[in-house]
Order: sequence, then structure tokens, then C-alpha cells
Amino acid sequence: MELLSSTNTSPLTPLGFLERAAIVYGDCTSIIYNKTTYTWKQTYFRSLQLDSAIKSLGIGCGQVISVLSPNVPAMYELQFAIPMSGAILSNMNTRLYARTISILLQHSESKLIFVDFLSHSKVLEAFSLFPSNKPPLLVIINDDDCDDLVETNGSNPPPAVDLDMTYEELMKKGDPYFKWIPPKSEWDPMVLNYTSGTTSSPKGVVHSHRGLFIETVDSIIYWSVPKQPVYLWTLPMFHANGWSFTWGMAAVGGTNICLRKFDASTVFSLINQHAVTHMCGAPVVLNMLANEPGKQPLQRPVQILTAGAPPPAPVLFRAESLGFVVSHGYGLTEIGGSIVTCEWKPEWDRLSGDERARLKARQGVRTTATAKVDVLDVESGLSVKRDGLSLGEVVIRCGSIMLGYYKDPIGTSKCLKENGWFYTGDVGVIQPDGYLEIRDRSKDVIISDGENLSSVEVESVLYSHLAINEAAVAARPDELWGETPCAFVSLKSESDQPSEKELIEFCRNRLSHYMVPKTVVYKEELPKTSTGKIQKFVLRDLAKALGVPRARLNVTFRRPHKKIQAFPFIHMKTNMNLSFV
Repeated sequence: MELLSSTNTSPLTPLGFLERAAIVYGDCTSIIYNKTTYTWKQTYFRSLQLDSAIKSLGIGCGQVISVLSPNVPAMYELQFAIPMSGAILSNMNTRLYARTISILLQHSESKLIFVDFLSHSKVLEAFSLFPSNKPPLLVIINDDDCDDLVETNGSNPPPAVDLDMTYEELMKKGDPYFKWIPPKSEWDPMVLNYTSGTTSSPKGVVHSHRGLFIETVDSIIYWSVPKQPVYLWTLPMFHANGWSFTWGMAAVGGTNICLRKFDASTVFSLINQHAVTHMCGAPVVLNMLANEPGKQPLQRPVQILTAGAPPPAPVLFRAESLGFVVSHGYGLTEIGGSIVTCEWKPEWDRLSGDERARLKARQGVRTTATAKVDVLDVESGLSVKRDGLSLGEVVIRCGSIMLGYYKDPIGTSKCLKENGWFYTGDVGVIQPDGYLEIRDRSKDVIISDGENLSSVEVESVLYSHLAINEAAVAARPDELWGETPCAFVSLKSESDQPSEKELIEFCRNRLSHYMVPKTVVYKEELPKTSTGKIQKFVLRDLAKALGVPRARLNVTFRRPHKKIQAFPFIHMKTNMNLSFV
């Protein structure tokens, strides 16, 4: 019996949330940015007007339009206007260099790019690196509310140039009453997001309207977002479309407080000024807020969702002591947001603060719309034991997984397997209560004396030291042990610097001895992506450049064969002759 029809197969898309918001929350505030304020009705009509203007440029359905902008009102409007026109939205990381921007624009075959005025000379430099093919049209996003006179890359103010047009000039070419047309298929591509490149070269992740609709609704449910929250944009909108909360705020009629750049003191001021209820950010954001000098407890609780890296338990504890109610999720750019959340249990409220923070630092369980999450043993392909010890690769099944990597069928096939699983490349365990805990990225696992060592576990201990501001651990080559942990740390105060010996002893009292860092490197600031992730691949190179340390003993022996947990990315010889010189 044929039961499907056009009435029950209407394409799913998160773009319809804006149209509904204009009806339900029309006169309510949608955006606040310094002196600029819009209502949901204004945001809807401005997006339609821009949609109409984009189509007047002759850009067809399925072609890519790029955006290079911080969290300003135009950036929010473009999350709707570009895909409403049928084009594919491609947000770009504002901290990219001109050469990388040029590469990504050519890779995506972008036809138009919207650029914040503080970054336009960088984009012009990117255009100069194009070969014979023509660069995309350029539209400049001016900002009358911005007092910043220096480019985001630190150079002097750019000279005046002949621009294609400005954002508002293009807007005037459109019709605010233009009727947008939903996608013909919910499987049509909607966004092209380039990954942050923390472990490898950036990849172009393609998401469909359907996948982003599922992720948006799921995010609103698992975070229990109420109607009309006040949301502070501490998370870059270019990072997986703000974990899909760009569209999610329209679904619930929230007020978007736009923030051009993160500053802890400004964040605390905006929280009090606008009675902020919700915000998102990587663990580094929590750490910066918790370490802000002269901070006072919040006047009212603020819900903050953190993801992107396992947050150290000490950082969670300090943030919650200020009045932040921290929710912890896990996701990837390839999934559009979080699909695992550390669902809180009422009985945990009776535990000590340290124990609550330890539990909350775990990634958790699948969200409502996620079909299945598991950890598979790499050799057997079977689920690992639920003992909190057996390591494996985290795999996922859900409706918001990407369509694939743009122009990269080989890369796509490596993570989207025929068995129906998406292989994340993250290494984790399942605790006895069924909660997932990420132990490392596959490339960050350290093999010391045949043991799999979690850098995340060592980092959590380092963060508990009162002098430590940031900490990350990478593998340093070692002639005896194969690899040893090398700790990179930044301090809250240079005047209170613990010695390398003191930090090592601090870890020795709290960790198994094979996990204790053998080297400590002090840095003014650890290298990070613009989304707050510490760039482990940079630290791995730095640790490798330190060379092999001189061994301390002078003896030769044969080590007995030792079975180790096997991963395809781990190679270590055992039962070998070792000389300690």
C-alpha cells in the first residue's frame, strides 16, 4: 500500500523556525549588539530581503556562499538568508591566515563572500593568491557599533579600497516581502563547514537540511532550553553554526546577545546587564571565566553548555562555584552539534563538589534523537566491556551525521563505514553505569612502556594545581619507554611559578607513576584554535623537537613480551634489547 504523499513528506529544515518566530515572537527582541536592537519580525524581513538580493546576483541553488565574520547581527542573519536562497552556507574561521582562506575559497568554489570590515584586507590578500580563476564577489559587513580600529590579525587599519558593495547596500537591492522557497528535498546540502584542523588539515563537512533540523530540535530538548531565553554568544557562530543554536534560538524566540570577541570581564558585565540565562563555550571559556580577577558570584544562575574537549573536573568545580550551571556535551563538526550529554541524576546532588565535578566531566549518554553510541574494540570490532577501563573507538549512529566530506570520497569512506557506524577517531571507555567517557583523540594517546596513557587524565590532575591556568600533555619520544608524557602549562601568575620538580611530584602523588610527566614546558599561552581547542598537533611537534632525553641508567636487559591494547595508530616493539646509556 502506498502511503507516502506530498502532505506527509514535507522537507525538514531549520529555516522555518525564523518564519514562525516572526509570528509568535514578532515584537520581542531577537538581537542585541551594543546600541543595535532588532525584533524577530525585523530579523525575518531583513533575512528575506537579503535572500532576495542574493538571488538577484544570479547565484544559483547549490552554489557556495562564504562568510568571514565574528558574532555580529549580520552574521546571525546570514545563517538564515543564505540557505533560504538555495545556496550553501560556508562559515569561515576568522583567525585563518590569508593563504588558508584562499585555499578554502578555491576548494569550495565560493561565488560570494561576506567579510567583516576588520578582515577585508586579509581577504584581498587571499584573492591575490588565486590562480587564473576569478575570486568570488566581495560584500563588506560594516559595523557602526565597533570601536576597534585594528584588524583581527593585528595589522594596521586597512586602506580604503573600491569595494564590490557593502552589506546594507546589497540589502537595499532585495525585497523584504520576498517569498522564500523551502528545499525540494530535505537531503539537499545546506551548509559546508570546514573543521578546525586540531588534528589534521581542515575538511569540508557537508550537512543537509534534514540533519540540521534534527540536531537543532535535539539540542533544544536535551539542554531543556525554555521559551525566550537570553542567549549570550560566547561561542563563535562559525563553529558548527554555533552548535546549531543559531537556528535553535529562533525556534524558542530567544534574545541573541551578540559579542564580537570574547573577554571575560565583558562577559560578566553583559550577563548582569541583560540577565543572560544561557551561553555556550569550550572548556577554555570556563577556565577563563573561573580565573577572571576580582570575579564575584553571579546574581542569578546561568546555564552554560560546554563541549569540544573533555573539561577538567577542577575547572568545572570552580565555574559552578561562581553560579554557572554547567552542562557537558560531546559532538563533532561532522554531527552539527552535541549528540551525547552528561545527563544529571538527582542522587548525585548529595555527593561532594569534587565528586560531582568528576562525574560531570564525563561525556555521558546519547541524546533523545541519537540512535546509538558505542565504543568498539579496534581489533575485534565488538563493543568493549562496560568497566571504565577497556579502551576503544567511539562510534555513532544518528540522523544528523554529515552527508560526507566535500570532494573527499576517500576521507568520507574512512569514517562513514558500510556497517552503518560513523567512526569518530576518539578513544573512550564506557563506565559501569553506561556513561561514555572520552579518554583522548586517537592521535593523542601516549604509549609508555607498553601502556595506553590518557593525556586527558594527566591534564585533569595538572588543572587541579592552584598555579596552573592551562595544561596540555603530548608524547615525547623516549629511548627507554617509547614515549613519555610531556606537560605544557601556562600559569595564572609568573611570580608564583612552581618548579618542574614540584609539578612532577604533584602529579606523582595523584597518578600512577607511568602516567607522571617526565618533562614540563612553561608557555605564556598554549596554542589554540579560535574555538578554544588546544592544538595538540602543535604541541606534539614541540615535544618531538625536544628530542630523546638522555637515559639515567647504565644497564642492559631483555624486557619480556607484554600484550598491549592494540590500535591501528599505535606501533611499539616489545621483547627487545634496550640499552640505558
